[in-house]
Amino acid sequence: MTADTLRRAAMIYDFDGTLSPGAMQQHTFLPQIGYEDTSAFWRYVKKQKKAQDADETLIYLQMMLEKASEKITRKALEEHGARLPFFDGVEEWFHRMDDYARERELALEHYIVSSGNREMIEGCGIRSKFKGIFASGYAYDDDGHATWPAVAVNYTNKTQFIFRINKGISNTWNDEEINRWIPMNERPLPFERMIFIGDGDTDIPSMKMVRVQGGSAIAVFDPAEWPTEKTQQKVGRLIA
Repeated sequence: MTADTLRRAAMIYDFDGTLSPGAMQQHTFLPQIGYEDTSAFWRYVKKQKKAQDADETLIYLQMMLEKASEKITRKALEEHGARLPFFDGVEEWFHRMDDYARERELALEHYIVSSGNREMIEGCGIRSKFKGIFASGYAYDDDGHATWPAVAVNYTNKTQFIFRINKGISNTWNDEEINRWIPMNERPLPFERMIFIGDGDTDIPSMKMVRVQGGSAIAVFDPAEWPTEKTQQKVGRLIA
């Protein structure tokens, strides 16, 4: 059976805490700009979010620009991404799932929908596994320096990117196509053949939406964190 005759299906992943431990910025980027205690950066972000009545994703993106002693480039962020660790089994996962799907006459595609840095994900060791990456990222000037947050992916707007996948839209900018009415039976990738995999509160709207539309959702967690009440409560919210 050829790829052209297989039915398309998708696995859609969050990134931080789902495929890679912790927040991607904590591994090399934050220590490099002076945050050995990476939690201090996130405490500051949350403080500013409340003080400015702002979106947390926009605040963290702007704080990364402000706190870095040198101008941030796409290349530098991709290099940080190249050093990201993954949970055990992640790097082998995609090949195994592709084979499993093919045996069931499915052409499986993998996507990222994440509040994390698009540029870091673009540079990570499993980039080639993904058909599409929707994540928070920067706009750049003519010299290649990041100037301003261009895309902020947060709680409920994660769902729009699932609709983009559903309608076959591979970019963030095309608002006309995302709002164009397409009969459900004509959409390239039906919700019923989607699985959303996530670990955190920002994934809750996406997981619920995919389930309501007939797809499936899977909550994951770091086994080392399971004994904590915080992790158990978080998983409870994900599967509620």
